[in-house]
Amino acid sequence: MAETGLAARLYRGEAGLNIVGRRKVWFTIAAVLVAVALGSVIFRGFSLGIEFAGGNSFQVPTSVGTLEQVEQRAGEVMASTVEGGKVVTTQQVGGGGGEFYELRTTELDSEQAEAVRLELGRVFNVDPAEIASNRVSEAWGSQVTNRALLGLVIFLALVTVYLVLRFEWQMAAAAVFSLVMNLFLTAGLYSIVGFEVTPSTIIGFLTILGFALYDVVVVFDKVQENTRGITANNNQTYGEAANLAVNQSLMRSINTSVVALLPVGGILFIGAGLLGAGTLKDLGLVLFVGMAMAFITSITLATPLLVVLKNRDPRFMAHNKRVQARRATVGRGETPAKAADTPSPAERAEEPVTAEAGALAGAAAPKVGARPAGKRSGGARGGRPGGNRPGGGKRR
Repeated sequence: MAETGLAARLYRGEAGLNIVGRRKVWFTIAAVLVAVALGSVIFRGFSLGIEFAGGNSFQVPTSVGTLEQVEQRAGEVMASTVEGGKVVTTQQVGGGGGEFYELRTTELDSEQAEAVRLELGRVFNVDPAEIASNRVSEAWGSQVTNRALLGLVIFLALVTVYLVLRFEWQMAAAAVFSLVMNLFLTAGLYSIVGFEVTPSTIIGFLTILGFALYDVVVVFDKVQENTRGITANNNQTYGEAANLAVNQSLMRSINTSVVALLPVGGILFIGAGLLGAGTLKDLGLVLFVGMAMAFITSITLATPLLVVLKNRDPRFMAHNKRVQARRATVGRGETPAKAADTPSPAERAEEPVTAEAGALAGAAAPKVGARPAGKRSGGARGGRPGGNRPGGGKRR
């Protein structure tokens, strides 16, 4: 007996989840999230790292105490030495015996930075010469941002061209929309939660684009397979065939996302949480959030938007009407007649519906994506009158 659990039906592509049919719900949720993210970006902004906001960094040996103790004492030093000065972030950097704590502060001039360095040496009871001090200009962060935006524009242009050549313009538009939504929602989450934006974050943003594109292409490839020649029969609408494709590829998308998120989660929670590697935290965080968001947007936004664009095509509008008319006729127990809106011979690959086929139409529908049954060619066996003569005699 076949298993009927959700996991088993997902593996067989038989879960029957109505994802495309509930596209208005997904679009409404996406619109609300976009409004929240946009409001946070406008009114709250981002928590920019020292590379983007400018500032100073001090490197203190780890022998002076724990990370929490260093952060607390350094904050007191900044508050007492520089008016309005504060420690922005504190993290442990290095390894193999060369570890140190890096303190990132607000921007200081040369005199203030020297005063803070001397005071840190006194508080931690170390030689001030062991405390390194560096100043970071925000111009470097601006260059990184400009290069990243240029790379993003080039990437989206190349992706659009590829998708138009590989699929069609509707799929390209839906895929690019999904990518942009993925980036925007991830950025909005950074603004809402207050995650620090560093150069590693920018690199992570560009990295998740490839993963998001892969997930969308996998789903669209199945959609294209299921909808090939769909207007040649009146059994299924484009939206229903696309929804079946999402169900058939859903388990693959889940497996791909889980396999990708596991190592990223290891980088984030083990590398950053246990080892205290700040750079790994910045990179792992954006990858984890972006990949999870890419899975959601590729399923709930890309394919439903594709169906909306396709349903605006007059050819598919007419096809959907024929499907609904056929179902209404079969539901009344009538024989579907050949109506005026029947597909043209060049578009139609199935024979006219007979009374026998009309009676069985509601019982079993052909598999989506399969070629419609062609006309049976007349053969020697019962195909022509006199093909088998009584008595087994041969025709001269």
